[in-house]
Amino acid sequence: MGIGKSDMPGVIRKVFVLAAAVLAFSCTSPSAPKEQKTYKIGYMICNSEQETLQRFRPFTAYLGKKLGVNFEMVAIDTADFTRHVDELDFTHTNSLLYIIMNRNHGVEILAAERNGSLGARAKGMIITSKKSGITTVPDLKGKTMIFGPMLGPTSYMAQVDLLLKEGVDPDNDLAYYSIPHGSFKHEKVIYGVLFGRFDAGAAPLLDFERMVADGRIDGEDFTILAEGEPMPYCNFGATQRVDDDLAERFKEVLLNIEKDDTVEFEGEVIRVLDRAMVDGYETVADEDFDGMREMAKRTNMPPYQRY
Repeated sequence: MGIGKSDMPGVIRKVFVLAAAVLAFSCTSPSAPKEQKTYKIGYMICNSEQETLQRFRPFTAYLGKKLGVNFEMVAIDTADFTRHVDELDFTHTNSLLYIIMNRNHGVEILAAERNGSLGARAKGMIITSKKSGITTVPDLKGKTMIFGPMLGPTSYMAQVDLLLKEGVDPDNDLAYYSIPHGSFKHEKVIYGVLFGRFDAGAAPLLDFERMVADGRIDGEDFTILAEGEPMPYCNFGATQRVDDDLAERFKEVLLNIEKDDTVEFEGEVIRVLDRAMVDGYETVADEDFDGMREMAKRTNMPPYQRY
């Protein structure tokens, strides 16, 4: 039977209602993909931005696959890190930056890296060339010295502490001191001493060990005048933007990474720890940094600087 003119409005209304229902169902269908949140990991630039990216991009991909989340790696200069920390979810920095961010931004420690002869600890040294004839820290009065980055705990703060303990004020008693520009500052410190450009240098033990192991320097060419206190090495922290469950799972992945673990990254199968130049990770507590906090106070370093 045909549809009369009087029936048309009702039919049209039914058609529109049915179309609207179909459209609403298609928009709320469970098959529609849900956008996954991306978490940012800020990595302190170590020797150079290029080296840091090369070391930790595969590592970041590994963490994302293990945790089932999206991670974005951001390489940040040491001096700029605290300006960006509130934009990050996780941090990878040296121990002094952790102390600063813990006090000022509420960053919580997760795990420390193991590397070199001290494992998850590091220390700074004051070195001279054996040819210099300098044998004690007080001998440095009136001499020249080269330091590493000022926010490097084992390339500046530890050495200033050693000098002050021996009655040498770097600002008043050294003839001159400098901090190198550009990349690979720790290596520039060691070479600066080796080639006689400076009388003494502030060298991290780990970098010194690596250069000896690689055959780039002979350890017998140097005199170690003093060694600082062992302190936690580079570490991962979680910012206040991260919920406790994700932070705990992140930490668990770190602690369980093994030497032969790999990740497929940009068409290559990469051993994660080897590429990152890390031996592994271990638990570290906030109180393990208390000795460093006291050192920062003695040396007028952030976050306790008085002027």
